[in-house]
Amino acid sequence: MASDKAIELDAALGSHAIQCRETQGEESDKFLSYFKPCIIPVQGSFSSHWRRSGDECDGTTMFRCEGEHVARLREVPFSRSSLDHKAAFIVDTPSKIFLFSGCNSCIQTRAMALDVIKHLRENRHCGRCEIGIIEDGKLASDSDAGEFWNLFGGYAPIPRDVPDAANGGPMTTSPKKLFWINKRILVPMETHVLEREMLKSDRSYILDCGTEIFLWIGMTTLVSEKKTSATALEEYVHLQGRSSIGRTVIMTEGHEIVDFKLHFQHWPKNVVQKLYEAGRQKVAAIFKHQGYDVAEIPDDKPRQLISSNGCLKVWLVDRGCVTLLCTEEQEQLYNGDCYIIQYSYAEDGKDYHLFLAWFGQDSVQEDRVATVSLMSSMADSVKGRAVVGQVLEGREPELFFLVFKSLIIFKGGRSTAYKNSILQKSNRTEQYQKDGAALFRVQGLRPDCIQAIQVHLAASSLNSSHCYILQDGASFFTWLGSLSSPSDHVLLDRMMDKLCPLKQSLLVREGSEPDRFWTTLGGRSEYSKEKCVKGWPTDPHLYTCTFQQCVCNNVIYFSFQ
Repeated sequence: MASDKAIELDAALGSHAIQCRETQGEESDKFLSYFKPCIIPVQGSFSSHWRRSGDECDGTTMFRCEGEHVARLREVPFSRSSLDHKAAFIVDTPSKIFLFSGCNSCIQTRAMALDVIKHLRENRHCGRCEIGIIEDGKLASDSDAGEFWNLFGGYAPIPRDVPDAANGGPMTTSPKKLFWINKRILVPMETHVLEREMLKSDRSYILDCGTEIFLWIGMTTLVSEKKTSATALEEYVHLQGRSSIGRTVIMTEGHEIVDFKLHFQHWPKNVVQKLYEAGRQKVAAIFKHQGYDVAEIPDDKPRQLISSNGCLKVWLVDRGCVTLLCTEEQEQLYNGDCYIIQYSYAEDGKDYHLFLAWFGQDSVQEDRVATVSLMSSMADSVKGRAVVGQVLEGREPELFFLVFKSLIIFKGGRSTAYKNSILQKSNRTEQYQKDGAALFRVQGLRPDCIQAIQVHLAASSLNSSHCYILQDGASFFTWLGSLSSPSDHVLLDRMMDKLCPLKQSLLVREGSEPDRFWTTLGGRSEYSKEKCVKGWPTDPHLYTCTFQQCVCNNVIYFSFQ
């Protein structure tokens, strides 16, 4: 069950993690390093521990502590025969904790054992407990030593340490074994030399190297197949009688550890996968699993979304009519209005027309309905291929911003329907005033495609990941968030030239704002100071479309959502 849940958690987090199988008594140094001062074993189960937690200080407990880099602690029987010269021993009694340091134990082990004793005194004895330190070989004349040996019925010499059998002979290396997992059945792969090309992305493999066992999972395998592979690994380790011996590591293709790669004769350098390539391959694997043939599309060079040499026209919709905006005004939209954007360009000797209806967040339904109707009439009247789309403010695709190059979105509106709706409201919304106060968030795809979005004039609108322009009448502040990048600063300078040319702004870095800055925002308040990470696109949706072919032109209607 633990293996299955680890697989599910890894899949939910992107299948990037390395999973290591740890067994009590055989933990790796890295695993133990996460626990301070160390893992203190408790006999019994979790529920039984809570039942007896009130009486845990009534008895005497003895621990054996060893290790140079991390403390390895295990409980041993409270007996003189448990003592030796190689390790440090902790005897925890209700009134006193003793540390017995073997003469052959290193100073690092003794220091870590002392840290464990301090932890036991604070957590098991509420800090009201004495500590006695006994050196191996000291006689009972020492008060702490005498009290310590009395626990065992008196002093007696400890026998000499017996050399470990494992260190007596030469090290033997087991031959490497590679298995392919086929529905929990391990299929041996006969080979003398391991090569990276032997591992396929739609399969899972077990590599047994004696002291280490690796499970390698291809990136296109399903979660159910990963669980089956983990179960096969557990069964293999159990049948081999190695449940408490060796190290077991589970990894996904593309995230292999160095120890695994070293067993292969040639392992290519890591190649950074293109964005969403792994997801595409997973989808292909699902279709193959269902019995469908999937043809791989060759990777092309990244192409431009749309030609940059087109002609842009923008119309304001007001009272069921359209007004063509001049070149300067077409890059300035208001969130209370609706606009029709036409972008015409030629490609491969053919004329293309992109029509977009942009709805501001505060636009009224009357203008939205008129915009859709007017845009359809425009698309029907042009020659060439026309594509029609609807775009909502705040959910614009990259294509929309690429058409504009630079864009400023103000609060307020110019249409009659919007102005009438504002007069009917009791609480008036913000309106951009040329000589008033306003706050703009600056963003962009690249230096030649930037946007300034007017946000609510309050400190809570700030975000440490972005840059902002604060207008206070004829004065301007440029605010740099502590998490913004140098490329964001370049966009900010370019937008400042667009928004208020020939104006000098006061550069303000987060944390060093003057009082006037906060006064313009209405006072200090909390705002987001966490790094803004661009979210993954939502899952693709496939629609079946039925449409009638027009006599004049073919018009395709779609919506950016």
